Amino acid sequence: MIDEVVTVAARDGTEIGVRVYRPDNGRSPALFGASPYRFDNNILPASPQFLWRETGPIEFYVAQGYAFVQMDVRGSGRSGGDFVFLGRKDQEDLYDVIEWIGAQGWCTGKVGGIGQSYFCMLQWFMAAQAPPSLACIGAHDGLADAYRAGCYHGGIPCDFFPGYWWYQNRFINRFPAEGPGREQETDLAAMVAAHPTYDEFWRERNALELLDRVTVPVYSSGVWSKHQLHTRGNIDAFAKVKGEKKLRLSAAPNAWAAAAEFSSIDFHQKVLLPFYDHYLKGKETDYVKRPNVEYAVRGAGAMRQSETWPPKGVRYTAWHLTAEQSESVTSLNDGGLTLAPPQGQEATTYNYPVPGWVAGVVGFGPSGPPAFDPARRVLTFTTTPLEHDLEIAGPIKLVLYASSTARDTDFFIKLCDQFPQSGEDRARLANPAFEVVTRGWLRASHRALDPARSTEMVPYHTHRDPQPLTPGEVYRFEISLEPQAYRFKAGHRIRLEIVNGDSPATEALWSHHYRPDKIGADTIHHDARHLSQLILPVTADR
Repeated sequence: MIDEVVTVAARDGTEIGVRVYRPDNGRSPALFGASPYRFDNNILPASPQFLWRETGPIEFYVAQGYAFVQMDVRGSGRSGGDFVFLGRKDQEDLYDVIEWIGAQGWCTGKVGGIGQSYFCMLQWFMAAQAPPSLACIGAHDGLADAYRAGCYHGGIPCDFFPGYWWYQNRFINRFPAEGPGREQETDLAAMVAAHPTYDEFWRERNALELLDRVTVPVYSSGVWSKHQLHTRGNIDAFAKVKGEKKLRLSAAPNAWAAAAEFSSIDFHQKVLLPFYDHYLKGKETDYVKRPNVEYAVRGAGAMRQSETWPPKGVRYTAWHLTAEQSESVTSLNDGGLTLAPPQGQEATTYNYPVPGWVAGVVGFGPSGPPAFDPARRVLTFTTTPLEHDLEIAGPIKLVLYASSTARDTDFFIKLCDQFPQSGEDRARLANPAFEVVTRGWLRASHRALDPARSTEMVPYHTHRDPQPLTPGEVYRFEISLEPQAYRFKAGHRIRLEIVNGDSPATEALWSHHYRPDKIGADTIHHDARHLSQLILPVTADR
């Protein structure tokens, strides 16, 4: 295998560092990935300890007869310029380097995109620019709209990119496994904070604004567990691109498992190699015979096939929030979630910050730490035990009627699978085991919908012109929960959680800081005139 570092001149003269791995003879199609994680770190094992090792197995692909080219984006690694976080210059650099690859004597002239997470985010822009040498992209696990997916969930600032992610990126650029360290002067936290609404800064960095231009074949493969960051990107991009396309969603349980999956040779042999062999080498592979959509169902341990997303035959079914207590969980209110709408005058109010909150909105159990108990000090609305397994697949929406004593408030929504509990544990008020199925977010002042982009089940908020609340006035909010496929088993309960903050104890890398000015009381209205309801995409009830 030939391994060499070279420099490519971008159109503005900036020197872009690339590393070329290729077979030591003949011409090969090339796989191309780009990120700010610098190829000087490739000597490290591609293990979940190093989440940013997201190239896939380079030596495996070279052994299969591919060149593998990795680019350090400008302002990182061995590339010149300043880091611009998905900006126009990054996008132009991708085009320039792809065309450089296609013109090399060792390349057949065909290039395919590869890589997970940030590598995937950049693949959307590769395809949107349509460089002539780009033949396909294998876009795995990557957001397409940086404002809504990673930086401002529902208009609420998320600490992931300007906090954890930027600290990590600067750290691995300062102290690479090999090669010289470098400082990155960009203040990403200030950059993100300067653009709290969806303005031209974010529009430039939103691949979804461009993906209807894409005509090259696209294999969009995602991970259900990345709903705080990437999942919707793979689904929305699949819907938007115009060329040949397929969608695959797997059930890796968390970010670390997803990284391990993409690093494994087995995943690439079974999933991506047949795609690349078909479009870059012209081979007959099983890829063309695969269904348009394959998706794992969490809780069922099964893969389903469909010709569309969401699957045909989905029944959108409403569960109503009620004041009727479920007597199954200890929370601020222990409300109910029923198919029958409420009849009388009902509302649920809570004051915040709640006494007992410790790590954000999470407190600890009656015996103190380490009795971890994220449901005890939030609002919950829970069904009775399910009589049959209930399987969902598709978009999820919450219609919420609410008022506040404040001029603004936040809604953090979790949909959970609540497991059966023994009578003994319930009697001592220990909360039942559960699994978070998906999440949703909305800042109340960002409630305005874009009628051109919203659908019946997927509300699309403009995030352009926040409007404060009038204290005490009841508003109707439509909140999109991240799409999901899940099976709730018979005997389990569906639980909806609502609160105005979250916790680093539950959100790991994707937490949102609790603002000191969030003081007040919010009321959820759920009566005959205000039908607050959770709408689920039911595919099977048996």
